[in-house]
Amino acid sequence: MQQLVKVWINRLNSWSSFRGSSIGVVSFVGCLALLMVLGWLCQEVWEKEAFSFDTNILLWIHQSSTPILDSIMLNITGLADPPMVAAIFFGTTFWLWRKRNHSQIKVFAIACVGGLALNVGLKLFFAKPRPQLWHQIIVETSSSFPSGHALGGTVVYGFLAYLLAKEFPRSSRLIYVVMTGLILLIGVSRLYLGVHWLTDVIAGYLVGFLWLVTCIFLLNRSLINNAGIYSDRHND
Repeated sequence: MQQLVKVWINRLNSWSSFRGSSIGVVSFVGCLALLMVLGWLCQEVWEKEAFSFDTNILLWIHQSSTPILDSIMLNITGLADPPMVAAIFFGTTFWLWRKRNHSQIKVFAIACVGGLALNVGLKLFFAKPRPQLWHQIIVETSSSFPSGHALGGTVVYGFLAYLLAKEFPRSSRLIYVVMTGLILLIGVSRLYLGVHWLTDVIAGYLVGFLWLVTCIFLLNRSLINNAGIYSDRHND
């Protein structure tokens, strides 16, 4: 057992070193670019600048509205409503508790609570009005920027995809494709329903993704540290 733990730790350290070289640099540059885009969006919203394409895109999407699509989009957007997110959180937490993955439970909780705090804080800070381009079939009372559904969906379903991919590595590609498609559909549903501007959804994706990456990094570091502590105890 002690030898197996050492091998596992060496693999984790090798993986960490590899990320610290080529993939790590690419990831850092990518996150930096996303931060720059997010910063630009936030600056424009803070200065009350309007994006002409926001209105044009919503009106273009609304041309395709039908009663059937209304029902479909309402169901899709419901996948990121608070009751559904809460159900996924408690269900995932129970699953991880049964597997005794306490580190994953802690980081998953941090991811969800942190995502909620970011959403509420940014909405209160920017206080951007929601679109009012046509009669909407749902009523939203909070501010528009960023999209909480896009942000929350990215964090919750993104983290769930990561956990499932680790649990079922042979199906990891399919899991990521399905979850990514679901997250994108949630954003599209917010545009179709006319409750968010495109820039709101993009900002929600950016904030959610950056927070998700941060939490997954924390989880991996926690697993490595726990493995090191376990090895030291057995060496003693």
